[in-house]
Amino acid sequence: MSVQVHRVYIKASAQAIWDAITKPEWTAKYGYTGLADFDPKPGGRYVVHPTQEFIDMGITGDLIDGEVVEVEPPSKLVLKWRMLMDPALKEEGFTTLAYEIVETKTAGTRLTVTHDLTGAPGLARMVSGEFDDPSAEPGQNAGGGWTWILSDLKSLLETGSTLA
Repeated sequence: MSVQVHRVYIKASAQAIWDAITKPEWTAKYGYTGLADFDPKPGGRYVVHPTQEFIDMGITGDLIDGEVVEVEPPSKLVLKWRMLMDPALKEEGFTTLAYEIVETKTAGTRLTVTHDLTGAPGLARMVSGEFDDPSAEPGQNAGGGWTWILSDLKSLLETGSTLA
């Protein structure tokens, strides 16, 4: 799939979700973890630095890099986004990642992640969750991609605890 759309409803404010996506003290807590660092303006730099957990595994370089394309706090963030951890995925180049956050009147706040993966088939397989192995030992699972990340984020914001 060239474009993947993932949606989740979270019992949290748009601002709380925005903060969880953009602030390193939050991004270090859920999903695959990482310390988000970005200049929140069009053309601004976007980088995800490794947490201590990654450093302890020997991964000391940045995990993701990119550029801010569009930013409208707390409702929209569009990034040029590139995975750096795997040389083959890095070689696939930049993709476009968009977060849209909309508070609803009846179902909490809707978070939609749209990832345009045109020209990045390896990354598309990874973020789709294709390599998820529920029977794998901790630290040995390639993960559930965006679906798992968003589920973990939802759990963290609603309960204070992550899934992992």
